[in-house]
Amino acid sequence: MTRRERVRYWFDRTMSKGTPALIGWLGLASAALVLVVASAAVVLAPRDSEENGHWTGMIWRSLLRTLDPGTMGDDTGTGPFLALMLVSTVGGIFIVSALIGVLTTGLEAKIGELRKGRSRIVEQGHTVLLGWSDQVFTVVAELVEANQSKRRSCVAILADRDKVEMEDAIRARVGDLGRTRIVCRTGDPLKVADVELVSPGTARSILIVTPEVADADTRVIKVLLTLGARTWGRHRPHVVAAVHDSANLPAARLAGGDRAHVIDADDVAIRLIVQSHRQSGLSQVCTELLDFAGHEFYMRPEPSLAGVPFGESLAAYDLGVPAGLRRGDGTVLLNPPMDTVIQADDEIIILAEDDLLIRLAAGPPPAVREEALSTATARDPVPERTLMLGWNHRAPKIIELLDEFLAPASELVVAAPREDPTGALPPAANLKIDFIRAEPTERPSLESLDVGSFQKVIVLSDAGHDPDHADARTLVTLLHLRDMEDALGTPPPTEEPTPHTPHAPRNDPAPGGGATPHAPRNDPFAIVSEINDDANREIAQVTKADDFVVSEKLISLMLTQLSENRHLYDVFVDLLDPAGSEIYLKPACDYLVPGAEANFATLIESARRRGEVALGYRVTARFHEPPGYGVKLNPDKAAPLTLAADDRVIVLAED
Repeated sequence: MTRRERVRYWFDRTMSKGTPALIGWLGLASAALVLVVASAAVVLAPRDSEENGHWTGMIWRSLLRTLDPGTMGDDTGTGPFLALMLVSTVGGIFIVSALIGVLTTGLEAKIGELRKGRSRIVEQGHTVLLGWSDQVFTVVAELVEANQSKRRSCVAILADRDKVEMEDAIRARVGDLGRTRIVCRTGDPLKVADVELVSPGTARSILIVTPEVADADTRVIKVLLTLGARTWGRHRPHVVAAVHDSANLPAARLAGGDRAHVIDADDVAIRLIVQSHRQSGLSQVCTELLDFAGHEFYMRPEPSLAGVPFGESLAAYDLGVPAGLRRGDGTVLLNPPMDTVIQADDEIIILAEDDLLIRLAAGPPPAVREEALSTATARDPVPERTLMLGWNHRAPKIIELLDEFLAPASELVVAAPREDPTGALPPAANLKIDFIRAEPTERPSLESLDVGSFQKVIVLSDAGHDPDHADARTLVTLLHLRDMEDALGTPPPTEEPTPHTPHAPRNDPAPGGGATPHAPRNDPFAIVSEINDDANREIAQVTKADDFVVSEKLISLMLTQLSENRHLYDVFVDLLDPAGSEIYLKPACDYLVPGAEANFATLIESARRRGEVALGYRVTARFHEPPGYGVKLNPDKAAPLTLAADDRVIVLAED
């Protein structure tokens, strides 16, 4: 290799270093031009150079003419001097033009790099979202609501999408972000190096977004493994995620380790559908409990209540309803026995609108109106007939749970546009299962099912279509059912129950399941429907279905709650576990005399005497009115309250 080739290779390597190298070479060229012109002026025009400060003065004047061509306009002197100044000016034009071009190109490249979202963020105590789907908008909106009381907060999102597109989509779908800053970075959550862009080591929590791809659980598990492969320091944030196939849950929890809370999304959705089948309105109550815009569970120590039985603590708060205890060892007790003594290291689980609004009562609690208290009448479970329209992967588990909850000799008819899938189901103990091939979106098919002979109808989302199309089919089915229900007519009103002989409203299940036996054929039936997109829920209100289970939104809300407080995981597990205390919507006439004026403190006391915690109530006459759909949680304890016989009391109870 010749010397010339070595020099050229060195020059090429220097130039390839980008904008700084180019600026350096232009600086050297400018210095060389100024020095050459100044030296030549001293030699060729000594008189002019002497008048302009000799060699140092000529360097300054040459530099000015190199940077500003207009400076030469006032030059006077001999021909050689003017010629040298012209050379300096012309050379400066080329150098400055090149410098401007290099700076412009460098700035554009830097801006383009920033737009790619490949720089590492420097944040602490922030929430990290890994992945992208429509779930992001629900989570971000909830985090914005949760952070309203904080001075500053940050949500960092890492996804394999364009940074600007993500930011624009969030602004369009979420709107006002309040005090929360959203920082988006482009990268693959499956790569440890890309995950470092969002500073997971200093994050408060990490939420893995369920992607909208085939076999999404596999990708969630891979992201959990990626986080496990990272080297953590002293601080390791808790991780929350969800899988949609129960079979993948053990692998996901193994991949996530001790610091990860993985939710079985399918199991949650199935239990909500079955529970809503038994008591309409449950999904709205769950939405209210999980939505930061409504009321949610908080945990806080209350040393002043140490040594007090839990039952007495129900009246201790001016704002907020105690729902359970978190022991010092981490054990969660929802609706514990009323004589359970609160210990000094216990945290009280409180239902409140905001943690800042939780307040102990300064004076005596509101008076309990004994004359308004009612006594519940035991109701034996009775058989009922249920119609299931449609079929998806959740249907077998739904049928299995229905078999556990319903009374013996109950019937279930499955109607779907496919071959009979019920033959592969295990034998049922309490259900007689039949199958009819029918198209739920076609009116003649529905009429052939004799819908009026059923007390309950479950409409499942069609997994064979995309979510929007499946929701459209569900809406058509619900409209047909609504019209058929109107044609069946409404039975005459029943007599008001007496205070000590309450009875369940027509066709509502008893606490243990079942409906009024030998119900007339023209009785309206209760409808529980599965909806994919929450945006379709308000549209679906025209169908007057009794309840809508929007499983994806509920899962997103639950993940967001866990990202804010990981200890709530045990609370939600207990709520969804049939062996523990669950949320029930029970007839108001079992607690208060229908039409009698009372207050929420009286309702709390009535539930306490039954070993239950009253969280609120639902007004049946308003159960089609958004946004609350008749649900009122944690109302003012002293405000007047009058409930009708067919209203519902929302309680935590074991059965």
